[in-house]
Amino acid sequence: MIKKPRIKRGFVVMSKIVKFFHEIGKLKDMPRRGWILIGEKKPASVMDHSYRMAMMTWILGNKKRINTNRAIKIALIHDLCELYAGDTTPYDNGFKLPKDKKEWPKIFDNWPRFSRQEKMNNFKRKHKKEQAGLTKLTSQLEPSLKKEIMGLWKDYEKGTSKEARFVRQINRLETLFQAFEYSKQSKKRPYHSWWVGAEEHIDDPLLKEFMHEIAKKFYPKK
Repeated sequence: MIKKPRIKRGFVVMSKIVKFFHEIGKLKDMPRRGWILIGEKKPASVMDHSYRMAMMTWILGNKKRINTNRAIKIALIHDLCELYAGDTTPYDNGFKLPKDKKEWPKIFDNWPRFSRQEKMNNFKRKHKKEQAGLTKLTSQLEPSLKKEIMGLWKDYEKGTSKEARFVRQINRLETLFQAFEYSKQSKKRPYHSWWVGAEEHIDDPLLKEFMHEIAKKFYPKK
């Protein structure tokens, strides 16, 4: 009888890590939903967003008394779940976009408003779907690594730590930054909702200062 070759555990673990990296690499080709909705021809991907977020977290976080190592990890993993759960926007929560896309600007110029109960229901629905996606993505990783990734993601979702709260605001800030860049390229003013969404969620003094610097760069007062 021919004996099957023994495969060392290390090689098995490494193959699973390779598969994990291969899977998350697909985020490079996953455009962010918001940019698709506004008609960008070359919308930034989920990975584009996460990378700049991580850089912003590192550099701006150094000016704060936070654990930047933990914060950068949170920034890097916060959207991994979207590989299977998909990317969604506030406009995907019960909004019916008009068939005529010429009407869309009026919709996107206003930040969507929900009741407290609607916000809770939207969060629970999105959280459940994304948790399932992240569980699937990390299912073959070592238990300790899987636990760390899931823990960081849950922290981000609930804003439990000061690092998570900082990264959640960086998320809004990077999105605003990208919106202004697209606006400059297209020579069209950005939708008002991008600014309102950022302004209502960013309360860190340093990040508010940075937000206004972004506005000054792209829309200097004459």
